[in-house]
Amino acid sequence: MALTLRQMMDGANAQVEQVGVERAQELLSEGALLLDVRDAPELDANGHASVAHHVPRGMLEFRADPQSAFHDPMMDPARPVVLYCASGARAALAGKLLKDMGYEQVYNMGGFNEWKEAGAPVVEPLDRGMM
Repeated sequence: MALTLRQMMDGANAQVEQVGVERAQELLSEGALLLDVRDAPELDANGHASVAHHVPRGMLEFRADPQSAFHDPMMDPARPVVLYCASGARAALAGKLLKDMGYEQVYNMGGFNEWKEAGAPVVEPLDRGMM
């Protein structure tokens, strides 16, 4: 039987711990990777957390697998990962995927706006009018 999006989200949320910005920052201070899984145009339009590493959701499997020719050395199954996207949905699904791939310490911080509204450091979007 095919899964619905709701079922996939429920499964992801059951497996991936949700954390707030304060807890995310604690994890980062202990060596966790902050991973932004939004698409590149979203970063260009909205900015990003200044300490975030970007891997778009569509490339996550390729970047996360140490055996892949496209492996990203920042991605290590032994390193805690804190994910965010625009609203938290893609971060939850990405977190479930990482857990399925053997990443044990995976957290969903939710959306970029939570980070920004908490006053955490951000890189603002480019002003296209100034280019």
